[in-house]
Amino acid sequence: MSTHPNLLNDHSRESCRSDVTVVKRCQAPGRRQAFYLALVLFALAASASCLADAGAERSGSGEPASCQTVRFSDVGWTDVTATTALVAQLLRGIGYTPTITVLSVPVTFASIQNRDLDVFLGNWMPAQEADRKPYDADGSVVVIGPNLVGAKYTLAVPAYAYAAGLKDFSDIHRFAAELNNSIYGIEPGNDGNRLVLRMLKQNEFGLGDFKLVESSEQGELAQVERAYRSKQPIVFLAWEPHPMNMRFDLKYLSGGDEVFGPNFGGATIYTVTRRGYSAECPNIGRLLTNLKFSLRGESEMMAAILDRHEAPDIAAAAWLKANPTATKAWLDGVLTFDGRPANSALSRAAAPPRLGGFEHWVISHKIPVGEAMAVAIDTIKTHGTFLFDGISMVIRGMVNGVTAALRMLPAPALIVAIAALAYALRRSYTLTAFVALALLFILNQGYWLATLETLSLVMVATLASAAIGVPLGIAAAHRPRLFAALRPVLDLMQTLPTFVYLIPTLVLFGLGVVPGLISTVIFALPAPIRLTHLGISSVPRPLIEAGEAFGATPMQLLWKIELPSAASTIIAGITQCIMLSLSMVVIAALVGAGGLGVPVVRALNSVQVGMGFEAGFTIVLLAIILDRISRPKERGASR
Repeated sequence: MSTHPNLLNDHSRESCRSDVTVVKRCQAPGRRQAFYLALVLFALAASASCLADAGAERSGSGEPASCQTVRFSDVGWTDVTATTALVAQLLRGIGYTPTITVLSVPVTFASIQNRDLDVFLGNWMPAQEADRKPYDADGSVVVIGPNLVGAKYTLAVPAYAYAAGLKDFSDIHRFAAELNNSIYGIEPGNDGNRLVLRMLKQNEFGLGDFKLVESSEQGELAQVERAYRSKQPIVFLAWEPHPMNMRFDLKYLSGGDEVFGPNFGGATIYTVTRRGYSAECPNIGRLLTNLKFSLRGESEMMAAILDRHEAPDIAAAAWLKANPTATKAWLDGVLTFDGRPANSALSRAAAPPRLGGFEHWVISHKIPVGEAMAVAIDTIKTHGTFLFDGISMVIRGMVNGVTAALRMLPAPALIVAIAALAYALRRSYTLTAFVALALLFILNQGYWLATLETLSLVMVATLASAAIGVPLGIAAAHRPRLFAALRPVLDLMQTLPTFVYLIPTLVLFGLGVVPGLISTVIFALPAPIRLTHLGISSVPRPLIEAGEAFGATPMQLLWKIELPSAASTIIAGITQCIMLSLSMVVIAALVGAGGLGVPVVRALNSVQVGMGFEAGFTIVLLAIILDRISRPKERGASR
């Protein structure tokens, strides 16, 4: 069908008038058609470019660039550390970038739900059934499959205790005195600890009067080693695979099926990921599906980490090199990130370049500070057992004695006594009312016994710090050279991370209040030394000269002039010592000292916001009470 040229031209001109920006291009009907054709071609070119860009964002393995970083959780158990290190080392060899974050089990599952983590290789079942259940319900955690079968997880005892008749859960109560009514666990909030706590709370097997000493995997094993040296019975959480099964002659207790499950807490360990991870990163999903570990292989890896003190990545690299068959099975059907077969690419991978020159020389001639300290602690531990056991008995007796004395008083009577003390020292009805109400609140929240344990620890630590610090401060004020020698030591005591104190004290004194108290004293001691030195040094010289003019002896000058003049500064040092001791309460809980630090750590590891705020608020109230009662009066203030 033809169209009249004049009509076409008229229509074209009318269309061109409607858009002044293309008037010149639309002066003829042929140009108008060419313009639309150019637009179509431009759209096709843009689409092709977008498709090309999208293709460029995908790797040779068919995964998006975001899959190159694989985020793992390590819950701090050596077996999980070992398996995570193995897979991470394998991923580095095929072009991926693994990151490992140390978290507790409940925090791990919460982080997977929030898509902050991708993979967790340590889902022990059925022990972690309660931890995983809510995430199974909403589908935020996906189970890839088992990576280890035949594990076990329950209470165990040394073989000599087993031979003495401690063979079953029902036998534990008969050995209550020898066991000091204690069962040893790992970190607070752990699933195994929770099973033991529930057993104690429900008085199963008559164990309602027992307590669980919570610390860490290595803290527990240090206590087991101490028990083995002295042939003392001990009941503790144990599991396989772990080098403890080769290091100690131990026996797993029977009769705990209702608590830990049948077959000595027989467990299967699963690999879990966040929702949709295998579909998003299918190459990694294939590797995770292939992962199958063995009890022997994990024990070998853990022995390298625990016994030979190798870094996990170094131990993993050595194990992978020595076990190519396992590596080949894991990488079956897996590609490198850039799309090559992973097995062949890994076998041809070049060794990482070594540092050269001055930097390499310095690193290769490392000063053996850590090794020297380890040898020194080993030597002291071997030859000073009786000394440290004696110190432990004295300190433990003091703390337990103070705690027992506080517990003897009914809670209402103790509240009245502390409120009366506050009034006697401060003559303030407001403070007295606050102290009474704060203690009633602590009792109401269920933290009364934990508060008494913390209070006794703070009292003994403050007494020890003051007994050492005040005389040292006086001597340092009278002898400038002594203070010059003490200053770097005090700086070190105040700046060295407090966790460092726990390592040697844990090895030398075992779990409980002793390492917690000694670490607290080391941390708090500089305050009374420095402030006593400041107070004595600040005594006005005319006062000293007046005393000397009247024939006062050095001891009379100290007791009659220097100490009264410096009293407020010395008391301020003791008050600061109390606050520093209280600040160590959470640290002390990590070595089994008990008190208010335990619910704080337990809440952190199990993501219990309510418990964390309750325990934290209790610590704050106790700190305010101690500060207001012990602080020195302001000069010139009226009563």
